[in-house]
Amino acid sequence: MKTLNDLLLLGDPRLYETCEAVLKTELPLVKNWVADMDNVMKEIRLKYNFGRAIAAPQLGIMKRLIYMNIDRPVIFINPQLSGLSDELFELWDDCMSFPNLLVKVKRHQSLTINYLDENWEPHDWKMEGALSELLQHEYDHLNGILCTMRAIDERSFRWRS
Repeated sequence: MKTLNDLLLLGDPRLYETCEAVLKTELPLVKNWVADMDNVMKEIRLKYNFGRAIAAPQLGIMKRLIYMNIDRPVIFINPQLSGLSDELFELWDDCMSFPNLLVKVKRHQSLTINYLDENWEPHDWKMEGALSELLQHEYDHLNGILCTMRAIDERSFRWRS
């Protein structure tokens, strides 16, 4: 079982890599990967009081897999974003891979995420506001992009109080 000590931190070169698609033959592995992601997210919540979702590469699992647990667990396998709104909003973003740093970024107000679930069934989900922002953040991890790379300007960084 992976723990907080397995979380990749800012500067780890693996965080900047593009992930590979999950193959259908790897579906039996997804359950264990998600269990690890869930465990680390729970530890982050206990230690830092935040954490709604986590991307597999944050644990060195270089696969296109996102796990979200807000009111219920949702597994996004090989997600794709579409229908990104022209309307943007600013926010102070945080990340488990650098838990004490906040970064001011712009995100799309709404989007549609297309993905496969843990049974390899396809879904689309139209998201707005906080959910839209969250999935954009996690999706970026799958492409080796950190919110530090999306900072609005050089003054868009601050320590969490």
